Amino acid sequence: MTILRISAFSDGNTGGNPAGVFIGEALPDAAKMQAIAAEVGFSETAFAAQEGRAWRVRYFSPAMEVPFCGHATIALGAALAHRFGDRSFELRLNDAVISVSGQRDGSTIAAALQSPPTRSAPLDPSLRDELLELFGYAASDLDPQLPPAKIHGGADHVLLALRSRAALSRMAYDFERGRALMAREGLITIALVNVETPRLFHVRNAFAAGGVVEDPATGAAAAAFAGYLRDIGWPHGGAIDIVQGEDMGARSLIHAEIGPAKGGSIRVSGAARFMDAA
Repeated sequence: MTILRISAFSDGNTGGNPAGVFIGEALPDAAKMQAIAAEVGFSETAFAAQEGRAWRVRYFSPAMEVPFCGHATIALGAALAHRFGDRSFELRLNDAVISVSGQRDGSTIAAALQSPPTRSAPLDPSLRDELLELFGYAASDLDPQLPPAKIHGGADHVLLALRSRAALSRMAYDFERGRALMAREGLITIALVNVETPRLFHVRNAFAAGGVVEDPATGAAAAAFAGYLRDIGWPHGGAIDIVQGEDMGARSLIHAEIGPAKGGSIRVSGAARFMDAA
């Protein structure tokens, strides 16, 4: 069984978030996929098998199956484009039908996905306070421009916006406590965000739920965040850029295009680079 290792949302030939990609005639059983994801050790591994004109896709972190993973989808799009040529591919997930496209560009592949529908809601104040305590922040660290929220773009996340880049840089938390909280609340990641301009954001994503302290690039959370910005009437101008992973030494670049329809799909794109010989 061959597992490709592809870094998604890379900054050219560096950085990005590594994902495992399996492409086969049929998907292994769930226990086998979980074991493979744990052995690969990346935050997610995507498993894909063709069913008619579409591809059946499931995602596993080292600790659990997740309903949708953006960076692993970008990695899968790069792998499919490399194998079958530059085009769009329909993906059938557990709970949604989406698409991903790939276009070869020298040593990298440009890939873009259309996310599941998005939604957002204000965060319960008690959960906000619990999260502030978990990360060691005070209420005064929060940026009032972006109120705390529960956000969704194929999976559930929480958003906390911070006033300063310095506060974002000092992100730290108790891993086991964070994992228990996220399991209790059904969260995939906790997204901490700092605004540089209305269209440029610095982000860190805690991913204890999946057995990983932090993700260097999180496409699903990017889609959810873009949908949230649309919901609150943020002056996004139709697209945003996200820089993630800098504090981990794995700078990652995510672009998200935001259509006008409330709750509509978000187009999330970036570069991908093969970490193995393709």
